[in-house]
Amino acid sequence: MAIDALLQPVVLFFLLGALAAAVRSDLVIPEAVAKAISLYLMMSIGLRGGAEVAESGFTHDMALAGGAGLALSFLLPLPAFWLLRTLGKLDRTNAAAVAAHYGSVSVVTFATGSEILRQAGMAPAGFMVGVLAVMETPAIITGLLLARAGKSDSLASRGGLLHETFLNGSVILLLGSFLIGMIDGKEGLKAVAPVFDVPFRGMLCIFLLDMGLIAARRLMDRRALTARTVALALLLPVVNGSFGVLLGSWLGLDAGSAAALGILAGSASYIAVPAVMRLALPAADPGLYLGMSLAVTFPFNLTLGIAWYGWLAARLIP
Repeated sequence: MAIDALLQPVVLFFLLGALAAAVRSDLVIPEAVAKAISLYLMMSIGLRGGAEVAESGFTHDMALAGGAGLALSFLLPLPAFWLLRTLGKLDRTNAAAVAAHYGSVSVVTFATGSEILRQAGMAPAGFMVGVLAVMETPAIITGLLLARAGKSDSLASRGGLLHETFLNGSVILLLGSFLIGMIDGKEGLKAVAPVFDVPFRGMLCIFLLDMGLIAARRLMDRRALTARTVALALLLPVVNGSFGVLLGSWLGLDAGSAAALGILAGSASYIAVPAVMRLALPAADPGLYLGMSLAVTFPFNLTLGIAWYGWLAARLIP
């Protein structure tokens, strides 16, 4: 599975982008194009997941997976914060900001992992898109509580923070698309399938080419990363993702859904959480939390992590 995962076009395009950055090529994906593709991917993921849930109906597994995802997102920042403080030697503000990233999720890691699992005959259930949406926000709340322990905030700042946390664009778009998919179902979405279904893998390849360029260029800027933080950026996804797979197995999810829960738990946000942290914790170092989540954890999950979570789920669940 590891070899198959590495040879998927989506992963190879990511590696191509990283190679282009490493040799200092002038290859670049315009920011407006990358943002448009990011919006497209979230809409497509939401619609497809909602349509699958509309076909299967609300199930016991869906409720279990949703509850597990919610609990993971709230709780995973706690051990991450402790490790970042003790082993990473980070101050409270930076440790809390980084911990929030490792409790939240990466939409692109989930999208890539889902495609790789489908190719391996382990397609996750459609309701896992709902779990993805549920897991975006709780970690942010935990991270901010850790950072602001003992501090008081004005009502105005708390109002702005709550608005940014619960109404940020990715949450709105994922949940909204998911609901539209549930309302229309697979039959109703046939009219837009040529836009949101057929081109999905190609769009994902372009986006991952851009992610490869960004991740490699950020990794080459070593000012924000130390050996300790790089080691933790590799340790946290393995521990969190393995725990997610074990939890999915214990809850009785199918192998593909348990692997997807592991992918979500092992991923780290680099879109939604940084946007909130810039507003809520301006003292935190963006080079640190983006360097760890985007330049280290994201490539690790893409090349090795997804294969490990899938292999573990296949071994635990017959």
